[in-house]
Amino acid sequence: MTTTEELNARHAEKKRKQKAARDRMLATKTNEKGLLIVHTGKGKGKTTAAMGLVMRMLGHGKRIGIVQFVKGKWETGERGVLDRFPDLVDIQVMGEGFSWDTQDRERDIAAAQAAWAAAKEMIADPIYSLVLLDELSIVLRYDHLPIAEVVATLQNRPQDLHVVVTGRNAKPELVEAADLVTEMSLVKHPFREQNVKAQVGIEF
Repeated sequence: MTTTEELNARHAEKKRKQKAARDRMLATKTNEKGLLIVHTGKGKGKTTAAMGLVMRMLGHGKRIGIVQFVKGKWETGERGVLDRFPDLVDIQVMGEGFSWDTQDRERDIAAAQAAWAAAKEMIADPIYSLVLLDELSIVLRYDHLPIAEVVATLQNRPQDLHVVVTGRNAKPELVEAADLVTEMSLVKHPFREQNVKAQVGIEF
């Protein structure tokens, strides 16, 4: 019968080998650059995850720019927090709401173009360490902006600038250009299964 001491010794040896392998791997990771990060998928949490990165940047005293392409009408909890850091966070709330709310294609296109103009200014401004383009993938999905121009601008961003793009159905061209892509999968959602409405602090 294996004793506790033997189990502990095996565990320690296994973890020693794992650490040695990880240290060797980490020693090869020497590049540092701004990343193009895409959060997409049908599951909840894309903007939430992006705001987590914003909070992390704030913790390091970094300057952040945010353009919201769709959710402009919503009074969100994260905006209430970020408004307390006017010296570090610039938020451009440019959205007109979801397309089923506006029901006006020309208005939606004009809002997307105005938001993209603001985004390009932020991307070009060296004061920012991270720019969040919230729900950009939504307006790209509806072809309200030219995907080729958007991808080219993102690829030609300043070398040390991180850009985060959120929204479901990210275009293949955007996914291909990105350095990091996370797809949120929908497994269960109370809105669908329990008729639970969007709630303060959870959805907004």
